[in-house]
Amino acid sequence: MNFPSLFSPLRIGPYQLRHRLIMAPLTRMRAEKPSLAPRPLNVEYYAQRATPGGLIIAEASPVMATGFGSPGVPGIYTERQIDGWRKVVDAVHAKGGVIFLQLWHVGRVSHSSFQPGGVLPVAPSAVPIAADLKTGTADGKLVPYETPRALETSEIAGVIEGYRQGAKNALAAGFDGVEIHGANGYLIEQFLQSHTNLRTDQYGGSIENRTRFLMEVTQAVISVWGADRVGVRLSPYGVANDSGEPDPMPLYSHAIKSLDPLGLAYLHFVEPRSSGAGRAEVNHQNVPSAMVLYRRMWSGVLISAGGFTGETADAAISAGHADAIAFGRIFISNPDLPRRLQHGFPLTPYNRATFYGGEAAGYTDYPVHGEMEKA
Repeated sequence: MNFPSLFSPLRIGPYQLRHRLIMAPLTRMRAEKPSLAPRPLNVEYYAQRATPGGLIIAEASPVMATGFGSPGVPGIYTERQIDGWRKVVDAVHAKGGVIFLQLWHVGRVSHSSFQPGGVLPVAPSAVPIAADLKTGTADGKLVPYETPRALETSEIAGVIEGYRQGAKNALAAGFDGVEIHGANGYLIEQFLQSHTNLRTDQYGGSIENRTRFLMEVTQAVISVWGADRVGVRLSPYGVANDSGEPDPMPLYSHAIKSLDPLGLAYLHFVEPRSSGAGRAEVNHQNVPSAMVLYRRMWSGVLISAGGFTGETADAAISAGHADAIAFGRIFISNPDLPRRLQHGFPLTPYNRATFYGGEAAGYTDYPVHGEMEKA
């Protein structure tokens, strides 16, 4: 039960980690309202899950007011939000942990009720999400998604600048690095994939053009942090939020090979077997493994996430398919997950009904294993 590969040291950028068990970015919708700033409850939650030399990737945080589409998600575009995140970071650092922030823009995965002035959400093209998928509005109603407004070419630089400013704000909050959210059907992936990007300008058409937005966002964030404190998350075979590329291999091969020379802190995959953005219990069968398919194209640190157990995580690392494994759902219900896996303590099952929104229940009230107290 010691999982020697999972519990071996790893260097990510300038940081020396003591183990390779990472807390994945998890949307929990418990920020302060209406400011969308992290609050004391969020500080407690992250502090509970911090370990000496362990990496936490904090939940996706919109870089601008037009970039969010769910209630209660924390942002990183106001001073109040920066101050709230600073308290989270300080608490994780006090436990000896390392913490990155995931930078987010949801694009079309939003609703006008969440947008400043009630305008339509933006996207690469005016392609609505499938009619059978519903979204919640700011007043809690469940309705079909709206057809988004296509960004004008002249507006794209402003969105990229939003990512740069979000990166600056994360730096001001004291984070150790940032992760660019290019997965799960959100704005960057909408630019990448052919069915959501119907543009005819320099950001559409060819694979090179569809990858341009990802690369320009990445370069903007690097300009703030330096490459070795920036990660990128991708979901090559994902289907979350009506995403999906008919033939992912050419597109994602080009994207990964374009990112590889930059010297990033890491590349982070969402494995396709768990691509559902957390909204339902998902375990797709007979799907390809992103880490296996693309490992040879990536020379840096590779993190993989999606339905791993201690056994499968250790096996993936020992086989060289990944350098670290990010855990999500079982980290929610087991704040002391690294110790539980290393010592073979039983895992507490999670309650999906408490994943999104609410207060302490299902958030900070999961206990550590009893034997921890005696260790």
